[in-house]
Amino acid sequence: MDRIEEMRVFVAVAELGGFAAASRQLKLSAPTVTRAVAALEEQIGAELFVRTTRFVRLTDSGERYLQDCRRIMRDLEDSEAQAAGAHLAPQGTLVIASPIVFGQRLLLPLLVDFLQQHPAIDARALLVDRPVQLGEEGIDCAFCMGPLPDSAMVAVPVGHIRRIVCASPHYLAEHGNPGRPQDLTEHTLVVSVADGRSDRWRFIDGDRELDIDITPRLTVSTNEAAITAALSGFGLTRVMSYQVSAELQRGDLLRVLQTFEAKPVPVSLVNTEGRRGAAKIRNFISFATARLRGHPALVG
Repeated sequence: MDRIEEMRVFVAVAELGGFAAASRQLKLSAPTVTRAVAALEEQIGAELFVRTTRFVRLTDSGERYLQDCRRIMRDLEDSEAQAAGAHLAPQGTLVIASPIVFGQRLLLPLLVDFLQQHPAIDARALLVDRPVQLGEEGIDCAFCMGPLPDSAMVAVPVGHIRRIVCASPHYLAEHGNPGRPQDLTEHTLVVSVADGRSDRWRFIDGDRELDIDITPRLTVSTNEAAITAALSGFGLTRVMSYQVSAELQRGDLLRVLQTFEAKPVPVSLVNTEGRRGAAKIRNFISFATARLRGHPALVG
């Protein structure tokens, strides 16, 4: 087995979390997978995995080497695709990243339509509520909320969103509508920690920022859970506007404190290659921006 194939085996073991799983996916025998990783470790002079009877975990050296291998695999695939004409005709595997709720509600519907129109393209959707590294993680393009973390990225704007406070009509009918951010201390609050700090909500009062210390009655780990609690009539929650766009349009949730909301945040579809990108990337960006610009969830 050559070095490139050994790297493919190593990446599979790391991503699947075990030698047996990699063996099944790659359709290689377990001893072959073990020998491939051992050969890499001998060549590098460092252990790549901590192995026990219960788990397989990357070492620090393994974590760094995994990033290098992913980049090498990506460069190799791009070179092969360019030689095969993928920069002219859309084909190959497209890897897209986005926040979880954005991916579920906006990305997946348009991605399914895109794949139906381009039968030579496969796709992987990475839905995570964390910053991603396009090159290191083998990602072709990603949806970014807010200022770009890397000036080297090529960004295509698709819309704007806001952080809003909302509740069900039933809750507001029973407990009243808060007139000012300070009134939140008298209400039942549901907070998701997926967006960072859970003890303070920021608003704009005229030309000044207003930070309100809050005491949530219910704290959850995902935005979807917070939305579910709000829909049940339990209390007020604060989420990004696109996350509850459908519920707001149906009237299942109502927006409050709208005059105190902070400025809208831009949403961009980013990549690192721009016009030099493979046809699969260029075609998806064109398709996605046409579908998303003017979308009710992205008008801010």
